[in-house]
Amino acid sequence: MLEQELKYGDTGNNVKILQEKLKILGYYNAVVNGSFGLSTEVGVKAFQKKYGLEETGFVNNEMWQMLISFTSKAIASDRNYPTLSLGSRGEYVKELQTKLRALLYYPYEATSIFDVETENAVKRLQYNNDVTTSGIVTSGTWDLINFLYGNLNSCVNNDNIESNDTYVVSRGDTLYSIARKFNTSVDEIKTLNNLTSNTLSIGQVLRIPGTNETTSTTTYTVTSGDTLYSIARKFNTSVDTIKTLNNLTNNTLSIGQVLRIPGASGTTPTPTTTYTVTRGDTLYSIARKFNTSVDTIKTLNNLTNNTLSIGQVLRIPGASGTTPTPTTTYTVTRGDTLYSIARKFNTSVDTIKTLNNLTN
Repeated sequence: MLEQELKYGDTGNNVKILQEKLKILGYYNAVVNGSFGLSTEVGVKAFQKKYGLEETGFVNNEMWQMLISFTSKAIASDRNYPTLSLGSRGEYVKELQTKLRALLYYPYEATSIFDVETENAVKRLQYNNDVTTSGIVTSGTWDLINFLYGNLNSCVNNDNIESNDTYVVSRGDTLYSIARKFNTSVDEIKTLNNLTSNTLSIGQVLRIPGTNETTSTTTYTVTSGDTLYSIARKFNTSVDTIKTLNNLTNNTLSIGQVLRIPGASGTTPTPTTTYTVTRGDTLYSIARKFNTSVDTIKTLNNLTNNTLSIGQVLRIPGASGTTPTPTTTYTVTRGDTLYSIARKFNTSVDTIKTLNNLTN
């Protein structure tokens, strides 16, 4: 029964079902293996935090019901996405290429033809997100792409009409529907954007007449390791907005390059502190120490995998001077167990294991 409670260390088919549902919803990007490990626990807690549940890491009946409901809706909304592979053609290939381009995996214009470059871009995305590197776009890969693309463009709120001077085209949009939404005309939008036809592509950024005449900006100087995606995340904007504002035709940046960033003068990226990796550290243990997430640390440091090296300096979100959770030390005596020690210090076995990098 799916009502079975699951926790760290459990294995079996129900864990596989849990991992699959978390993957569909974008909370689990590792391999579905039926083993409730740290990646699964992180996904469970992220889901619980998102939907106001107690962040226990345990999957109870209430969470099962929410998972079943949400994944059913997600599958229903995405069921029309076809499987694409080398040689495929058409509207969905163009959408795929447009989204891969926005995610910096595909540096070319969308052609609607699934060629070798498209296949390689898909493989890079799959590899970087621990998905089977097949180059074939199945429903699972579509879910991943749509989740990442949604996060990338979430800062462009197409419902908040009055505050925007740009609009990102989404599925089903037409020039007429956009003109109605912004109380303007098709011709005005076409003139402002130098459009010669009524054809739009998903992810296309349009300037909208009648909104803010000038957008206040600040500047940012590119440093080593920066990408358009990481800069967009720092300043809560989108890659396309930065490219449009700076008249960029590709995603290439150079160290020392000065970019205009949308936002009030004086806007600064999320404050950070630094942490030097020591023996036994993992991204998960560091995230726990600083009360953040693995994905946040990876994004902030442009990491494409979970490998760390001793002495590596990581940027950690939080105000300067942030310190890890305070700890004390305890010397094990005869008869002690992790459970008895956890009870003694009013903590949990998992917390002690994580803090001390214990695997058993």
